[in-house]
Amino acid sequence: MPPTHRIPGRPRRTPLRAALATGIALTAAFAATAPAGTAMAAGPDPTQRVEYFTGPGAHPRHAEVPVAEPLSAKERATIKGDGDVVPIVRSGPTGSKLDVVFIGDGYTASQQEDFHADVRAKWAKVSAVEPYASYKSLFNVWAVDAVSRQSGVSGDPTSGTVKDTALGSAFYCDGIERLLCVDTNKVESYAKKAADPDLVIVLANSTKYGGAGYNDITSPSGYDGIATASSDHAQSDQVVVHETGHSLGKLADEYWYEEYGTYTGAEPWESNTSKLTADRLTAQKKKWYRWIGQTSPDGGTVGAYEGGGYHPRGLYRPTTDSMMRTLGREFNLPGREAMIAGFHRHASVVTPLTPTDRAVRRDAKVAVEAAAGIRLRWSVDGREIRRADGDTVVSPRALGVPADGRTHTLSVHATDGTDAVRDPELKPLLRDALTWRVTR
Repeated sequence: MPPTHRIPGRPRRTPLRAALATGIALTAAFAATAPAGTAMAAGPDPTQRVEYFTGPGAHPRHAEVPVAEPLSAKERATIKGDGDVVPIVRSGPTGSKLDVVFIGDGYTASQQEDFHADVRAKWAKVSAVEPYASYKSLFNVWAVDAVSRQSGVSGDPTSGTVKDTALGSAFYCDGIERLLCVDTNKVESYAKKAADPDLVIVLANSTKYGGAGYNDITSPSGYDGIATASSDHAQSDQVVVHETGHSLGKLADEYWYEEYGTYTGAEPWESNTSKLTADRLTAQKKKWYRWIGQTSPDGGTVGAYEGGGYHPRGLYRPTTDSMMRTLGREFNLPGREAMIAGFHRHASVVTPLTPTDRAVRRDAKVAVEAAAGIRLRWSVDGREIRRADGDTVVSPRALGVPADGRTHTLSVHATDGTDAVRDPELKPLLRDALTWRVTR
């Protein structure tokens, strides 16, 4: 991330504390600098860097906002008694899928079904974007009900609007109308009610355009970052998609601020920005060199275009205008590669429908689930049974497990052979194996 100070030349905006001067607690609007759920850092006015979007199709911006305060005993008790977890999409066991957790804010007790409907609608739009669309079977989606006293969120429709909500979602955060902040300590407390949160999205009950990305947060519950978005704006799903580029794809932003000037630091660790030109990327076999010259789904040809990582000069991006630069665009080819790898960091290539933690009988059926395009290869005691290639249901007996009274092993090796991932260092993420003990 760029230095955590305000963009040079940009006036300091009035914090939401002043904008919502009617008395709502500061914890109702701002995120923590430390991992969610930890105490606020020492020192005066600690801040958290957040990303926001001024409108549909806009380039993102950044701002600093005050951190959340630790939760009070009363707040902890309220959250402990709240937060039903409702399955929206169940593709398989939590341990082998990427679990997306939506938490609602500004929904009263009577509006929880509305929240569930909003989650379904928002996920339908997010999962229509590639590479999500090709990998839908990797995702479970959960809704965590957070009951608010009032419907709607603060700052909607005006800066003077204050609502008493479970997570304290608020527009006009730091005085910026479209910046939708939330108390991340409360988010952490609700998110960890889900079994294994891998991606966390706060859905605010609002038709107003806005959102935010808390990309510096690493949660003890396992997720990186929090995205916020309004529930009923037609384009707010694009905020979510962009933020998952950070949290899942570990991608850098591909836009810049003229004020940042020329980049002079070390080579960025992110896969989609570099100090190297296209020729040097190719000569040194670095970063996205395998994609150079290819036509990219976001338009144009993969190369090295100056400007990215917040700097207009000295850093290069793979394409002219991808999702990581402008909302509403597609991920470019290197971005798609990174996203698919990110999916598989949380989700297995193959899911066991027959449990692997107990023995199966020789005449039993062993079943697995895998997405289209996954190659499945079966073996008995390490010997591949080629006639079973691609089968999702097999019989150990039919595959040749002998009836000799001994324990044997049945294994399946699964490979995602997509041509959207070219980096050999990422290939291991696209392979998995399962093994069963076969008795009698």
